[in-house]
Amino acid sequence: MTSSKTVANFLIILCFTLVSCEIQNKKENNIQSNETIEKSINEPIYIYEGDPLQVAVIGLIHDHVHWILGREDFGDIEIVGIVEPNGELAKRYSNRYGYSMGIVFKTMDEMMKAIQPEAVLAFNDIYGHLEVVEYFAPKGIHIMVEKPLAVNLGHAKKMMALAEKHNVQLMTNYETSWYGSNYKAFDLVHKEGKIGDIRKIIFNTGHPGPIEIGCGKEFVTWLTDPKLNGAGALTDFGCYGANLATWLMKGETPQTVSCITQQIKPDLYPNVDDDATIILTYPKTQVVIQASWNWSHNRKDMAVYGMHGYVFCKNGEDMEVLENEKVGPILLRAKPLTKGVHDPFAYFTKVVKEDLPMDSFGLSSLENNLVVMQILEAAKHASKTGETVIWDEFFTIKP
Repeated sequence: MTSSKTVANFLIILCFTLVSCEIQNKKENNIQSNETIEKSINEPIYIYEGDPLQVAVIGLIHDHVHWILGREDFGDIEIVGIVEPNGELAKRYSNRYGYSMGIVFKTMDEMMKAIQPEAVLAFNDIYGHLEVVEYFAPKGIHIMVEKPLAVNLGHAKKMMALAEKHNVQLMTNYETSWYGSNYKAFDLVHKEGKIGDIRKIIFNTGHPGPIEIGCGKEFVTWLTDPKLNGAGALTDFGCYGANLATWLMKGETPQTVSCITQQIKPDLYPNVDDDATIILTYPKTQVVIQASWNWSHNRKDMAVYGMHGYVFCKNGEDMEVLENEKVGPILLRAKPLTKGVHDPFAYFTKVVKEDLPMDSFGLSSLENNLVVMQILEAAKHASKTGETVIWDEFFTIKP
């Protein structure tokens, strides 16, 4: 499935702009940055030096699968199997990306009789994440799932227990985990103390709607199913803010969770919410997560306000930082992540092959993503009841 750099890059751009519901919000602008990014033509070529991680892709019905199918060949990942019962879909993607239909299987059992992958990447509906972990964890096979970790907290706890029992990695992938701007923000806040203690974080995440932006029909089918997705925009985009907030708050859990959801377009999304606002309170911090399928454009931006300044991440690179109101804001352009840990697949390879440790409450970690599931669970309850959830009452603390 090797392709040239030009073709691979074209496929990634094509898929992310025309198909994926998780389009990174990159804006063309003429901002002069005080941090210079080397032009790609001068960047050293990254090639993984070890043996590639042999992976199987479980499901093709999540539009994020285009990321792995159209990814440049760095020598770190080798797709040795695909499980997808929808033969027409598998063939369509085979024609687009060039993989052999000989590596496509209808079931996990069928695949395991033919090949033995080192790891699997789940691109099925999130209700099916538990089944993937139940099947592969006892076999000692490592697992990466697309965000969020699970469809509900009950599934998440079972998945976490299985991963720990069988000593396998269970990683959750978010697009925003690979934004250089988010890591720069973390450093400015926590390592450099540029804005003082965090007082408020605001996340704006979403797009005009999965149907409106042209998501694949297979993706839309389960994304708008309350059983398979757990909710609508609340799940789809609320998880980004919950994940980043838990990281920025260094694993601290909120004291309260409030949530308001709406069906602004019930004709298009009759069974799930298409707009959700989640508010988390901490002793000295408030977090607002505005997750929506009603934005005028694709966005995943974050503003972190401290005691005397702010850090605004406009997208994966462009930032605005204010340390002193008299001086005014400074425009920055964050450097991309280091090659080799620059995307989920490179990172997962190092975690599995080289025992690269995941930071406690890091964006991809189980610890972080269990808290994410708790936040989403509390938010769904708050939305249904119209009552603010008190964390320590809702999640009974075991002695």
